[in-house]
Amino acid sequence: MTAVRRVVQVSETIAHLAADYFARESTRKSLITVTHASSSPDLKNVTVFFSVLPQSDEDAALKFAKRRRSDFREYLKERSRLKYLPTIDFEIDYGEKNRQLIDELTRQ
Repeated sequence: MTAVRRVVQVSETIAHLAADYFARESTRKSLITVTHASSSPDLKNVTVFFSVLPQSDEDAALKFAKRRRSDFREYLKERSRLKYLPTIDFEIDYGEKNRQLIDELTRQ
């Protein structure tokens, strides 16, 4: 398996598991949607990007995600077949927010 393919595969696996984790563990106050995960070439660091509805709850959702990093890592350990677990970080997906804004502006 090529190195690039492995990075993509690990990123997709972590993104899917993060989506499952947030669906189970988050409060139902806001909707957290995982958009994608980005992995470093050495697979030691992964950033999971997500969007939040309503947008007013973004800060609370980001704090929740960052607070639960170690719990998510345990969840990842139990449900994935990764040889080495990467360091996980969470970020708001501003690229997705910008895309939605552009879509909204072009519809007007």
